Amino acid sequence: MNFRAVRAIYLFEMARTWRTLLQSIVSPVVSTSLYFVVFGAAIGSRIAEVEGVSYGTFIVPGLVMLSVLTQSIANASFGIYFPKFVGTIYELLSAPVSYFEIVLGYVGAAATKSIILGLIILATAALFVPLHIMHPWWMLTFLVLTAVTFSLFGFIIGIWADGFEKLQMIPMLVVTPLTFLGGSFYSVNMLPEGWRTITLLNPVVYLISGFRWSFYEIADVSIGLSVGMTLGFLAVCMVAVWWIFKTGYRLKN
Repeated sequence: MNFRAVRAIYLFEMARTWRTLLQSIVSPVVSTSLYFVVFGAAIGSRIAEVEGVSYGTFIVPGLVMLSVLTQSIANASFGIYFPKFVGTIYELLSAPVSYFEIVLGYVGAAATKSIILGLIILATAALFVPLHIMHPWWMLTFLVLTAVTFSLFGFIIGIWADGFEKLQMIPMLVVTPLTFLGGSFYSVNMLPEGWRTITLLNPVVYLISGFRWSFYEIADVSIGLSVGMTLGFLAVCMVAVWWIFKTGYRLKN
């Protein structure tokens, strides 16, 4: 393991975050705060509680997941796409660095940024609503698993994309709608039976449900199923990354 190479890639990506602090950290935190204000005032006044938890408190895990998912994908996809765009990816591929070390550096940095952002948003949420985490270790486990999984997914998107439009297409047209429809602002149990069945086909439901359980011990699906779905998606992303480097898909042409 070439730890020096991993450290160099990791620190380079983390340094980009500090150079763009307003865009990387401040903007997502402000956007999430606006969700608290808007949804808390508009919907919270009409929905007092959801499964015994005040509405403002109930939406906290969903808002954290919304930010972690989108930022994990954005950080990892841009991190690997930009070297492709300017041509420096070939210097990296020709260096004495294994594919695993490359992925570890880029994905590790993207996941770290997302985890830091998620914790900052949690601290911000505590300013708006009373917050209590019943299972902090499970909360951190879901936070880390989600950040790593979707950073890998973003890494795949960054390699697949051949333009800035494609870089934004899947996060904007697929991931964000799935997150909004995955129980971020409501419980799946509130839906009619038919819509509930359709919603359970959404993989984001299992991430948000497990994360919310770590806070309040309420969930739309079992905690075991949430962990299983998260690990399953992580495994799929790992296989996809392995195949990309094995075949050189959109890297060597």
